[in-house]
Amino acid sequence: MRIRIVYDTRYAYETPARAVAQVLRLTPRSNDGQYVAHWCVELDIDEAAPCGEDAFGNVTHTFFTTKPLSHLTITVSGVVETADTHGLLSGVIEPLAPDVFLRETALTTMDDDMRAFADGIAGAASRDRLTLLHDLLAATHADVTFDTASTNVATSAVEAFALRRGVCQDLTHIYIACARHLGIPARYVSGHLVKLDGDVEQQAGHAWAEALVPGLGWIGFDVANGVCPSETHVRVATGFDYLSAAPVRGSRIGGGTEHLSVKLAVADLAQRQMQTSD
Repeated sequence: MRIRIVYDTRYAYETPARAVAQVLRLTPRSNDGQYVAHWCVELDIDEAAPCGEDAFGNVTHTFFTTKPLSHLTITVSGVVETADTHGLLSGVIEPLAPDVFLRETALTTMDDDMRAFADGIAGAASRDRLTLLHDLLAATHADVTFDTASTNVATSAVEAFALRRGVCQDLTHIYIACARHLGIPARYVSGHLVKLDGDVEQQAGHAWAEALVPGLGWIGFDVANGVCPSETHVRVATGFDYLSAAPVRGSRIGGGTEHLSVKLAVADLAQRQMQTSD
């Protein structure tokens, strides 16, 4: 699949901010399942944003300005060619040892209810880890309802599980927490998803989990959709949880109330060409 992504993030400040610093994780890397044909990150301010790499191997752009700033727009555009690897990640240099991803974070904590849920799946599943992970995928997808109105970016796995509701970020945190509880290294992935219904305009990016299977490697699990990632997925960044893989993280001095707006379009170019020819 040949996928075009255009992603605008705009910040508007009540009063001009005196200083703004941000780290952007908006640039995907090529691997055996995706080839980045073209990618561009642009800011609407006259500041350099040097390219680098974080501890997880994500591509980063960082910038800092002390010029008064009333608004800031970050524009990302690019084309990625993808193939279906049935969720298997390969062709990636891993900078960290897998056991690092057994670490619990504030967003992936467990409580007794979640432990009972995970242990119940492990007790009923085969000893095969891949089967267990698929059973965990199916159970979490069935038990937690996708709902955009119940949670926010600061909601933890425990809180979302208690509600039995959440967005892709929440379902991913629940899955990661349960996998780690069962002794399986698991991590958070941020990226994009082509909607097969042809809806190009989207409210936000997508998220899923990856878990380690000995002898195979890292396998993706899209809990919100109950499937393994396919050619419809574009993998951008990874981390312990949302915070370490977030597309944009930063801080500012001044500015008063901040207003954030996002415009995102993710399109299968072949499908768009067919619609245009029709």
